[in-house]
This record gives sequence, structure tokens and C-alpha cells, in this order.
Amino acid sequence: MFLLVLICWPVAEVLVAIEVARAIGVLPMLLALIASWPIGSWALRAQGAAAWRRLGEAVAASRPPGREVLDGAMILVGGLLLIVPGFITDVFGALLLLPPTRAPLRGLVARNLQSRIVVRATRFGRPPVRYDVDSTATDIDKPRLRP
Repeated sequence: MFLLVLICWPVAEVLVAIEVARAIGVLPMLLALIASWPIGSWALRAQGAAAWRRLGEAVAASRPPGREVLDGAMILVGGLLLIVPGFITDVFGALLLLPPTRAPLRGLVARNLQSRIVVRATRFGRPPVRYDVDSTATDIDKPRLRP
């Protein structure tokens, strides 16, 4: 699946760029692609700083910073998508940078991460990992080991 996306994404970007060039012309299309790089850098810097500040406030208030961490990650991905040339990545990057569109995505990502954590914590058929936190482990003679 990942390989298919890796192959189809650049092809789709080129097709969209060709259609945009047909609609507005080649020079405006190139200028739009070039303009997205500084806009992405600025948005990444400005919104990233605000997300970092909200994270610090949450930690200072002794609140779990889950929302702030997810917002920061989405801002980072959105800014990087704006920096990458292409109209499809620009649309997804802009959507990730806008707070109203980040809210529903945050819930989706949080549920996905939570379900993955629960699945990993409750896997059947594997013995649980035990850690010797108090350093009380001792060696067992080989005859006492079970096969």
C-alpha cells in the first residue's frame, strides 16, 4: 500500500500541476509553487511557536499535554507539506495548519493511537514483559529452568 502511494502521489502532483498550468498559465503556476515554500516556512515557524507555548502552559498547569502534542505534530506535518512542491501537498498542508480542520483530525488521530496502544498492551499469546525495577533478580540454575 505504501509503495502504491509512493508511486501514485508524484504522478498525481504532476497531473494536477499540468491542469493548473492549463487553467492559469505556466508562469503563474510556477510562481504559486514557489510561493508555497516561504508561506510554509512562515506558518511552520509562527504556528509551531504558538503550539510550543501552549505545550509549556499545559505542562505548567499540570494538565496532560496530549492535545498540544498532537497539534504540534500536525502543524509540523502541515508546514512540511507546504514546503514540499506540489498543489496536493499544499492543500493537505493548509488543512493541517488551520485550527478548525485540525480539531476533527486530532480526534481521529487520538482514537487511532489509543486503539493501537490498547491492542499492543492486550496482545494474546505473548507472555507479558516483566521488568526488574527493584533490581531483585537472581540467576536460576539450569536444572530448575522449564523447557
